[in-house]
Amino acid sequence: MSASILNARNLSKVVDSAEGALTILDDLSLELKRGDSLAIVGRSGSGKSTLLGLLAGLDQPSSGEVQLAGHALSRLDEDQRARVRAEHVGFVFQSFQLIDSLTALENVMLPLELEGRADARQSARSLLERVGLGQRLSHYPRQLSGGEQQRVAIARAFVGQPDILFADEPTGNLDSQTGERISDLLFQLNHEHGTTLVLVTHDARLAARCQGQLRLEGGRRVETLD
Repeated sequence: MSASILNARNLSKVVDSAEGALTILDDLSLELKRGDSLAIVGRSGSGKSTLLGLLAGLDQPSSGEVQLAGHALSRLDEDQRARVRAEHVGFVFQSFQLIDSLTALENVMLPLELEGRADARQSARSLLERVGLGQRLSHYPRQLSGGEQQRVAIARAFVGQPDILFADEPTGNLDSQTGERISDLLFQLNHEHGTTLVLVTHDARLAARCQGQLRLEGGRRVETLD
């Protein structure tokens, strides 16, 4: 049986508001094994992105616990959580979040260079060729289409061969045809590398390709489809 890579127990997130305490997430638990894929779905404001941030250790829950790659995140300080993310996690965002002053190749090289990897350039080049951008290595983000920028972002996320990849609306800024190609690429790399995928999405077709769906409403799990 595959080992658990992500385990969340009784997660809650409560914040102060002008009207008093506001519960964004309420007593939510989940477990994912290596290679699993999960879509987090629900209306805007249902707590999807908050949950993603808690699972990735970008935010801390008001109560509950997240175990990521064997690390209890609440027991770590901010620097320690950052190291766990650097070693085990990749991210893909709706807005791409590429560095405008770096070429496609340099954007993908960056996480490897921060690790001091001697093979950063070759690994980045190889993965960009793998996602069909071998002729765009020296192009800056402003010279790339939205679909090309998202492919660079995916290459950057996968270049360190993360155990788990978190994607927040990865097809949200793309037309349907380009979004379909990006979905194909995500699941192809998921299959090849055994990377666990956790996707926040409004795209029903993308969600349907995942092994499971977790539906949120008002911060609570209302339906899980396997």
